[in-house]
Amino acid sequence: MKYHHYMARLTTLLDKVLHLATLVASDLARFERESGLTTSRTHLLWILGEAGPSTQQSLAAALDVSARNVTGLLDGLVGSGHVSREPHPTDRRATLVTPTAKGEAVIRSLIDSHDELARRLFGHLPDEQLDGFAVTLDETIATFVRLMEETS
Repeated sequence: MKYHHYMARLTTLLDKVLHLATLVASDLARFERESGLTTSRTHLLWILGEAGPSTQQSLAAALDVSARNVTGLLDGLVGSGHVSREPHPTDRRATLVTPTAKGEAVIRSLIDSHDELARRLFGHLPDEQLDGFAVTLDETIATFVRLMEETS
């Protein structure tokens, strides 16, 4: 009987994590519709916002994707006016990717909405609850990554 109760608690927790994942995916889909940017292009802009002008090679490494994948993402972002490609000032073999004014506005909006969502989701929680939640998330993510690696 105890085992059944324990498993019921575990599956209830998993159901809540899956529900949260569904909510996040729905919010990302809404953002894509409203902004016209895919999640991958948005992630690339986020990286540029953190790193500043970057080479395509460093963007590929930061995104953990191939150079060809980054080229495709950048082609779309150049076409939409979010970034520009320019010759690197010190490495003539490299290209420097820089956000345009339009890209900078999107990056600022991403940062502001990210901060606002974090505040609205977690701002009311006491420090000790935030700390415990962070530890639990870190352990859960690490376990999930390990399980995914085991099945690869």
